[in-house]
Amino acid sequence: MTTEQENLRKTRKDKHIENYLQTEYVGNSLLEDVYLEPRSFPEVDMESIDTGLEIFGKHQAIPLMINAMTGGTEVTRTINESLARIAVRVGLPVQVGSMRIALDDPSTIPTFRVVRDIMGPQGVVLANLGAEAEVDEVNQVMDMIDADGIGIHLNAHQEAVMEEGERDFRSWKDRVRAIAEAFPGKVIVKQVGLGMDREALAFLEDLPLAYVDISGLGGTNFFEIEDLRRLDEDFTEFYTWGIPTAKAILNARAQAPGQKIIASGGIRTASDLIRAMALGADMGAISGEILRFLLNGGEDYTAYYLESLADHFRIAMSFMGCQDLDDIHHLPYQLTGKLAQLAEGKVYRQ
Repeated sequence: MTTEQENLRKTRKDKHIENYLQTEYVGNSLLEDVYLEPRSFPEVDMESIDTGLEIFGKHQAIPLMINAMTGGTEVTRTINESLARIAVRVGLPVQVGSMRIALDDPSTIPTFRVVRDIMGPQGVVLANLGAEAEVDEVNQVMDMIDADGIGIHLNAHQEAVMEEGERDFRSWKDRVRAIAEAFPGKVIVKQVGLGMDREALAFLEDLPLAYVDISGLGGTNFFEIEDLRRLDEDFTEFYTWGIPTAKAILNARAQAPGQKIIASGGIRTASDLIRAMALGADMGAISGEILRFLLNGGEDYTAYYLESLADHFRIAMSFMGCQDLDDIHHLPYQLTGKLAQLAEGKVYRQ
């Protein structure tokens, strides 16, 4: 890779952060269409409610992860430092942004490594590469940050509208399978805001993955982020494309019942999280909302947001009568509105 290409990639990473703060489109995760009935006699002791879970063999405070955001430049190093300190304070795992740049330019490794340095060996730190990655590249980036696991992201839609993006996605299935088999129980296969479709989930069902992150419509919209980078194109017609997060969770439970599921894409509140878990997600993940709090209000403001979310999650569990996370998975629920229509709708072919 030439120096000019390396500089372009670094500029793009900083520009993604800047553009995220300028985005205005907000998709609908459809999580509000999940109807739960609170119990008048919850029969639980709030002080003994257990919100914790094991992730990659380490105990975490609540079923929530700071999802992949960034790394690779001095600006993004500062962001990763803050995210790591917040994660330690609240008790959350962190997945770093795509580490492709670290493979091409080793001088950027410290911008990712800082997360492990701050969180220490007890923290859950995850690496990140795209589905074009080779097994040896996965091994390299995991070693760079002593990662507990890795997210392999599926972002064909972003690549398609990115001027310098990849255009050939034919090898992705084979590469994802090879990575999963080389690192059993260490891999999260994750969408990037478009939602995981049923065909993809059926393929992933048989792989030895740690989690599948369905990352649906409702959160960060990479069509808009890339659109803001390009003055020669208008991609607004695609802003509404994607599988809403709630529908993607239903897809996962239908097509990949054996996989553990992460819900991301519009998870902003405790109510979003408990509804997602009632549908069948094992945990949630947040990126954009955390980034917005961090860049607009700083570390303490962001930590307060996440601590409040954790407190509200416990409150929601209490009036739903849930003593632990497994109880959430057995909550009765009803689907309403558009989500009910999508769940019952037929797929037509010519």
